[in-house]
Amino acid sequence: MAASRIRLGFVGLGYITGAHLRGLKILRDQGFDIFEVTALCSRNRENAERWIGRDKGPAPLPLVSAWPDDPLNVRDVWVRDFQSTVPRVYTDHRDMLADRVVDAVIILSAVSAHHGVAGDVLDAGVHAFIEKPFTLTARAALRLIEKAEARRLTLGVAENLRYLESTRAGGWAIHSGLLGAIQMVLSGGVGNVWSPDRIVARTPWRHVKDEAGGGGAMDIGPHLFDWLRYQCGEIDEVIALARTIEPVRVTRDDTGRVVDQVHCDADDTFFALLQFASGAVGNIAFSWAGHGEPTQFDGGGAIYGSRGCLKGGRLILDGEQPVEAVARFREQAGGVVRDRLFPRGITDGFALEWLEFISAVQQGRQPETSGVEGLKDIAPGLAILESSALGRPVKLADVEAGRVEDYQRSINERWGIR
Repeated sequence: MAASRIRLGFVGLGYITGAHLRGLKILRDQGFDIFEVTALCSRNRENAERWIGRDKGPAPLPLVSAWPDDPLNVRDVWVRDFQSTVPRVYTDHRDMLADRVVDAVIILSAVSAHHGVAGDVLDAGVHAFIEKPFTLTARAALRLIEKAEARRLTLGVAENLRYLESTRAGGWAIHSGLLGAIQMVLSGGVGNVWSPDRIVARTPWRHVKDEAGGGGAMDIGPHLFDWLRYQCGEIDEVIALARTIEPVRVTRDDTGRVVDQVHCDADDTFFALLQFASGAVGNIAFSWAGHGEPTQFDGGGAIYGSRGCLKGGRLILDGEQPVEAVARFREQAGGVVRDRLFPRGITDGFALEWLEFISAVQQGRQPETSGVEGLKDIAPGLAILESSALGRPVKLADVEAGRVEDYQRSINERWGIR
């Protein structure tokens, strides 16, 4: 094995594994021979073995949703598709770390395990890459950031939407001043494929406060707020209401028979007003509930500036014909910018987040989506839940520093996070 290759381990081999393996395969197909998957770890050995080779392990996991582009549905990539070596299989991450077979680990387990597993990984002198949401609470995130800094290790969050061409194009347009000064943000809606009462992604833990940190605010929130922060800057203050509209959620088989259910105490709905550090304001709504049919803002939402808006991926500027933001980006951003953001023409978000993390490990630095960014991505969702619990506005700085944690206190106590 080439000395420059980073040895990668996976901890937790659930539904999102396929999208990460596909990202790694894209890197290898484009000539990035900078890694080797050397270990797969899951408490259920079959969950690890099913991803090793085509037609050689347990059957693939069932599809999560009918949405064909759902990354949770990727089932056609295996480790042996992009490397000849066979990774070792473990059922305890501590055994994997003790065997010293990895340089870096990605943690794809349930969120409740993120802080504990990542702490063990960093203590072993191994770099850590954590699937979003970064941690259950701000305090847990702070402890990991401190540990990584003390040990001079790379710590990142797997936030693939940051690396998509649509996100980069929107950010380029705003940062280039095409929209002028950002004034207002509108995003979200009520209802989606999981409405009104389906268990999201067939994973009941997403609806349990102590297991997920929160519901929609902590599951969808990190994607949404990373996207907003990247394009519009930091959020200063939040005032919000969060509710559990559907107290029981179920999974049904093809005949409509209930095969699983969970009693929910995490939010499935929130409505929030945001104050950005720039002075811009935002109105964000989200719900996994809603009987009848979904109601969504056109194009998923809009960002309004003093010269126009970015809406549904289109730039609608004063005095100009609407144009796709990606098309404008490709025409005007310049080859140097495009090559930096999409090396060798890669546009898959999972491939790009992996390339950035592995490069950061090799160069002894933090990735763009670092642990600090992971904390800043969960802080708005936590602020929504804190604001709803307290009945008042909440400053993001207070949440990030652990000064406001009334909602989070029981979670920290449950998991011994100090």
